[in-house]
Amino acid sequence: MRKTTTVLGLVAAVATLGIAAERDASACGGCFHPPTPPGEVESVITDHRMILSVSPVQTTLYDQIRYKGSPSTFAWVLPINGEAKIGLSSDTLFSTLDQISGTIVQAPPMNCPAPPSSCRFGGATSGGASDGTTPAPQNAADAGVVVTHQETVGPYETVQLHSTDPNALNDWLTSHGYVIPDDVKPIVSAYVTEHYDFLALKLVPGAGVQAMRPVRVTTAGASPILPLRMVAAGTGATVGITLWVVSDGRYEPQNFPSYRVKDDELVWDWATSSSNYRELRAKDEAGLAGRGWEIESSTSQSQSSLRQYVISQGRIPTPSGGSDYLPIPPSDAGVGGETTDQVRQDDLDALFQGIGLTDGQARITRMRSDLAHASLATDLVLTASADQSVASNVRQVTHEAGEPQCPIYDGQCRQVGTAPRSEVLNASKSSFNCATSPERASNVFTALGLAAFAGAIAFGSRRRRR
Repeated sequence: MRKTTTVLGLVAAVATLGIAAERDASACGGCFHPPTPPGEVESVITDHRMILSVSPVQTTLYDQIRYKGSPSTFAWVLPINGEAKIGLSSDTLFSTLDQISGTIVQAPPMNCPAPPSSCRFGGATSGGASDGTTPAPQNAADAGVVVTHQETVGPYETVQLHSTDPNALNDWLTSHGYVIPDDVKPIVSAYVTEHYDFLALKLVPGAGVQAMRPVRVTTAGASPILPLRMVAAGTGATVGITLWVVSDGRYEPQNFPSYRVKDDELVWDWATSSSNYRELRAKDEAGLAGRGWEIESSTSQSQSSLRQYVISQGRIPTPSGGSDYLPIPPSDAGVGGETTDQVRQDDLDALFQGIGLTDGQARITRMRSDLAHASLATDLVLTASADQSVASNVRQVTHEAGEPQCPIYDGQCRQVGTAPRSEVLNASKSSFNCATSPERASNVFTALGLAAFAGAIAFGSRRRRR
């Protein structure tokens, strides 16, 4: 099965197209596409990466999706509160947040003996590893649906819709090329009943999948809600979601259980040079029946530093290309258009709008879940956490299984091999040091069961006698 991903980057919208071999598509909400033609692999969304920026002024949401298969067309449909402002983004933003917030598991200190005191190099070794426009005229088929706003943004045609008739909205979407599966129509109806409006996006006619770019959607006021019911469209039995909440404080799920892997439960296995972090996370997830959210980290970051980092990362070429911001050309009438720098500036301004007004900081909370399909029947509501302490992404392991390999030295203070820490510690308690004769060193290595090193030392002795 070919894995395809394309970059989009939307809030809680919908979908994208697949092109090359391993790329990310960004969008959130319902992912709608025509039925898979005979002989082609059915497309299934396997993962979302979302950014939700929340302030008293506005809420902005981005989303990347990863899916299996090779779809040829997609459309996005996103429930929104009021009128939305749409802009283009870049997967560089996701990469930046990923790098500064991803979990790093550090091994405990190796606590190896120091080299002999007469040797000319450092002390004890310690380990470290890491695992707008006016509404368009309507025809008779559009009765019951009001187009409140429509515009072209980069390669996308966008339309914002209002309706109080669920059936009319489903009919409008279908008649305008949005393939709504029968099991999703009740979800659309439910959002209409709850007084949501909708944003729908498609590529402009003639635009190929190569033209797709990440999209962001901004609405007024604070609305820390992810429309998981729409996310369910196009997913399989399980969908993974990584969510970054950018705000002035730490956030957590209000209507879903959450957990954090405890540092004191982490164990480092020296034999595999890895920890049991993944096993602990899987255990916690299983105990919460596909509904749990892991709070991976929550740290304060300098907005200016993040801006500079996004700029610097965008200048680094990538194998797949096209990961950074692109300019927006003016319309045929010569209206609008932005340079690459302006697009990037707009995107970062939207991300931090209303946040860190006094100290220039932004609190970034990273959460992760592998949600069972049944769990997508309820939207995720986020709330300010009662615990506003920093949750570091760096996890220091204090327990260990087995022991590390420590260096051993010959009579000339040369490292000639390694042995388990306990054996080297025992040997170091003997008379072995840099003053020990080569013959004595050979005896120590033999006692450690390292006969090969004895041969090496003997060879060295013969050379010195010549």
